[in-house]
Amino acid sequence: MKFTELIKSRYSVRKFSDKKIGDADLKILLEAANVAPTACNNQPQKLYVLRSAESIVKLNNSCKFVFGASTAIIFTSVKEREWKNPFTSEYHTGEIDCSIVCTHVMLQAWELGIGSCWVGYYDPEKIRSAFAIPENEQIVAILPLGYPADDSKPSARHAEFRKSEETVKYL
Repeated sequence: MKFTELIKSRYSVRKFSDKKIGDADLKILLEAANVAPTACNNQPQKLYVLRSAESIVKLNNSCKFVFGASTAIIFTSVKEREWKNPFTSEYHTGEIDCSIVCTHVMLQAWELGIGSCWVGYYDPEKIRSAFAIPENEQIVAILPLGYPADDSKPSARHAEFRKSEETVKYL
């Protein structure tokens, strides 16, 4: 599949089948994360891969948007490894870098027939406590992963017109 077809066909899967992601496919997903670009190649990301029944139960108790996925990844940024702009204390790239890494995983997953849903609606302290995530790590995203259920379909908003003319300005 061409890249343009891949990105246009991908949607947030909110209903997963019971089929588990195999070790070989998980390895491919983690390789996609590993080769993602980060500012100054600092690689501030840390990925917590949740595959055990126990960890998925903990995630379900801490976040209501898991959608029946049997695998999930929590993406965090280790604050000491983030690139910081020397011209302003307000700009550091940990969240951006982790978002790039998460996007690589999400798109690689879709190429493999694995669905995902980027989750940003969670209580960070519940997640931090449930998975013993250190205070020096910012939780950036949760990515439930799995094979879409037979009746999974994109949200109606997926097909809505994109605001290209409102979001692009030529200078």
